[in-house]
Amino acid sequence: MLRTDTFAFTALLALLTSFGPLSVDLYLPSMPFIGRALDAPPAQVQLTVTLYLAGYAIGQFIYGPISDRLGRTPILISSFVIYVAAALVCLLAPTIEVLISARVVQALGVSGALVVARAVVRDLYEGVRAGHQLSKMSMLMGLAPIIGPLVGGTLQTFFGWRANFAFLAVIGTVTGFLVWRFLPETRAGRAGAPLTDLLRSYRRIARHPAFLTNTAVGAIGFSGLFAWIVASPFVLQELFGLSAIGYALAYAVSCSGFLVGGILATRIVLRLGLDRTAGLGAGALALAGIGMLIAAAGLSPAPMMTVSMALYLFGLGLLVSQMVAAALTPFPEDAGAASALIGFSHQCAGALMGAIVGYSLGPSAWPMTAGIALAGATTLVLWIATRRLRTVPATAG
Repeated sequence: MLRTDTFAFTALLALLTSFGPLSVDLYLPSMPFIGRALDAPPAQVQLTVTLYLAGYAIGQFIYGPISDRLGRTPILISSFVIYVAAALVCLLAPTIEVLISARVVQALGVSGALVVARAVVRDLYEGVRAGHQLSKMSMLMGLAPIIGPLVGGTLQTFFGWRANFAFLAVIGTVTGFLVWRFLPETRAGRAGAPLTDLLRSYRRIARHPAFLTNTAVGAIGFSGLFAWIVASPFVLQELFGLSAIGYALAYAVSCSGFLVGGILATRIVLRLGLDRTAGLGAGALALAGIGMLIAAAGLSPAPMMTVSMALYLFGLGLLVSQMVAAALTPFPEDAGAASALIGFSHQCAGALMGAIVGYSLGPSAWPMTAGIALAGATTLVLWIATRRLRTVPATAG
């Protein structure tokens, strides 16, 4: 088993948190090709993302209290078994309906990885130290959306879209083995506590003002990312003519912002604290939204959109981990349930934004850019307006 104070332990947790975004980012370059192969319009293909997010949200809601009761590693291993089985169904899917359904099941499986990884951090740390650890995980996780589309674009070019899901099945199997072999249990669970008692903790957590406001700020900022995820394959490839590899490169450049934001957060959060670090991120999100609107107005659209999204994700790298750490801090005994509610909120916000933007897709980039700009501006306004609520000393009682 790995020691909890090692880089290898942090890297394994980062790998677990990266599976959710990797399972989307990998096949983004293939989305137009999936539509053609399965005779599905863009609005239907994007359901493989938005309904995946819905399943991802619901799964976290379930896994959180169960991991508090049964422990962290059994839940992780079970989640990867479901994930790999669903990836194989995606690989063989004969219709878009089967692919969408398998994606929902895949999300229900792997959602356990994110909620449990965050709960493990709260088992071991609190406050600024938790934010520092989550930022290190985000920094490493930031490699996934950079590497994922490049791998996916290469697989699409040489082997077709189904190869993406074969790849996910393989790495899911490997990761499940690594969890079983190397991840120490950080929460023995509450063997005698009825599950209904643990589920009641959701009500208490959800009524906590600091939890609500920190989670809301993070969720709204997070939603802008999914306007980009859902729409950018069609906007950059169909409207602006990028190839699968060209799109993958543009997407990787945009996602490098998240990596840089995560690196900076690890360096400044111990000095500035959670909230001020998050505030810098909120400001970057709002500026990026302005850049997106300028791009949509016709100023070098594809390059400007890519750079603006890199700035947006830079801000997200500064913001999200700090908001998660602040929301988790009051709940050392219910870290799994609190982590589940955070993840549920983030994914619901992303699914809603993705569904609205996906439904609005057409011969214009405005639905995507307007969604990103709205999310960025709202995040900054909410961060300013709720500061007193977010930073009050909190208790779990």
